[in-house]
Amino acid sequence: MAAIELGKYLAGTAQQYHACLEACVECLVACEACSEACLGEDDVKMMVECVRLCRDCTEACVSCVIVMARGSERARELCRACAELCEQCAAECGKHSAEHCQRCAEACRRCAEECRRIAA
Repeated sequence: MAAIELGKYLAGTAQQYHACLEACVECLVACEACSEACLGEDDVKMMVECVRLCRDCTEACVSCVIVMARGSERARELCRACAELCEQCAAECGKHSAEHCQRCAEACRRCAEECRRIAA
């Protein structure tokens, strides 16, 4: 169960985005935590691309959350782009053995799946 029950705030067309909204929120939190943890790694240079993708993915998820919360028709286009970024981030994070990277990769995969569902 999510710490925040997003569904109680959704009305009208925004209700169709409930699962995707939750996946995007989970993903953006995982990406922020991962990028911050990467900056604390001994060999930060190895984590640069991971940090960059996590930050880009966070921004994409934030944008998706905003347009989906409004029930915007443009959610499909943003979700399509977000799914691509999430997949790239999952692939990069998946290369690293750190637990925060593995958790982030999983959150990104779930988010990509939900975003693809909306984009379809």
